[in-house]
Amino acid sequence: MRFLFALLICQISWSQGSVEQALNAFVSDPVNHHSKISFQAVDMETGESIAAYHPTQTLPPASTTKLFSTALAFELLGPTYRMNTRIYCDGFIDKDSVLHGNVWIRGGGDISLGSKFFSFENQELSFLQVWTDSLKQKGIKFVEGAIIADASDFGYEGTPDSWGEGDVGNYYGAFAGGLNFYDNTVKLKFKTGPNGSKANYLGMFPEVPGFQMDNMVVASGVGGDETIVYGDAFELHRSIKGQLPSNQSLFIVKGSMPDPELQLAIEWQKVLLLNGIQVEDGAKGFRLHQQELHGHQYDNKTLLFTVFGKTVQEIANWTNLKSVNLFADGLLQAVAYQKVGKASMESALQVEKEYWSRHISTDGLIMHDGCGLSRSNAISASHFCSLLTYMYQTTHYQNYKSTLPVAGVSGTAKYLCKGEAGEGRVFAKSGSMKGVKSYAGYVESTTGKKIAFSITVNDFSCTGNQLSVKIEKVLNALATY
Repeated sequence: MRFLFALLICQISWSQGSVEQALNAFVSDPVNHHSKISFQAVDMETGESIAAYHPTQTLPPASTTKLFSTALAFELLGPTYRMNTRIYCDGFIDKDSVLHGNVWIRGGGDISLGSKFFSFENQELSFLQVWTDSLKQKGIKFVEGAIIADASDFGYEGTPDSWGEGDVGNYYGAFAGGLNFYDNTVKLKFKTGPNGSKANYLGMFPEVPGFQMDNMVVASGVGGDETIVYGDAFELHRSIKGQLPSNQSLFIVKGSMPDPELQLAIEWQKVLLLNGIQVEDGAKGFRLHQQELHGHQYDNKTLLFTVFGKTVQEIANWTNLKSVNLFADGLLQAVAYQKVGKASMESALQVEKEYWSRHISTDGLIMHDGCGLSRSNAISASHFCSLLTYMYQTTHYQNYKSTLPVAGVSGTAKYLCKGEAGEGRVFAKSGSMKGVKSYAGYVESTTGKKIAFSITVNDFSCTGNQLSVKIEKVLNALATY
């Protein structure tokens, strides 16, 4: 019996030593000579630390920040909660099917509306025909007023101040608000010629009235899109720089939509007109017409119909699997809208901070967004492991874990630990931006251990892909712990 006990202790010590050995080798690698590293791995059943390196050092972790946003949505909204969009009218409908008033689109923060993740390709805007058919069923064939899109319940902050100017004009820098559709993106169309020639800007979809583009794109021998779109939220003047593959008859670059609120009203008016329904006063966005519409209330309007979006579970799946920034921020704001009736990013972050401070240690935790695009975020490995361990103990654990990419199998971890010990055993969200690489999630080891882990590295001297290969050795050691 003593022999077996001693053997068990030796096995535990060896496996723990193996993890520490892999971690020490990673830390001492020349590419990390000037790196900042925060690492921790915890046995969730016992609470014991398996290995750690500066576990309380806070660093910007990029997209692993989404683990906090999606966890909060599961906890405070639940996996079956759906955001909605409500369609109202004011005035009255006469016997000739004329609405003597306006149609209002009241945003409830639904980020799944017309999203490519929930639609067939080129059918993303088909929901507008459904809305049109619903309007006809209400007996409206002519609108004397306007289509007014109102996202004001979520405010008009636009993008967080801490986001970089080289991010906000691109598709991944699209901001979440009260009204979102088509992933709040536009498709910029280009035609390229031989290497070194200026690319021709052909136009965009959806067409944004008043949009201006300074085009500084040249054709090159690059293999894909190497452009950056510059332009702030609500700004119609944009510029684009960089390179696109040469000799392309059509190349699409995705940018962020300047004003989703107004654009949604514009797009619906187009579909209404195609269906023979005229809108006399056109399309309006509440942000631009606040003074003339000041003091309006929904209590004296008629609710025509409500459109429900996808569930928190469905949205969280894509949020973590494909690292969708818009979805992460939208989920965070939806929590605030539901809990305090105010859904600005500022109020959402306050709700998040108050909730997590009641359940885990948040000392030193700083977050400026829900998606991780802000370089001002500061999160430690200890914060992540505390979050992950807390979620392991909740009824939402399986829902939450199912959203994470699986090493060697799916999402942003599809090529991580491929064909190695960690394949199929590491369930992790990744984070990447210039000078930042991170992973955090769960490991189910070959010995049945349930492990929470987090690693964030800043300022390494190799490519992100090269660093991931080095991190794999640590993850493989955890997989056999």
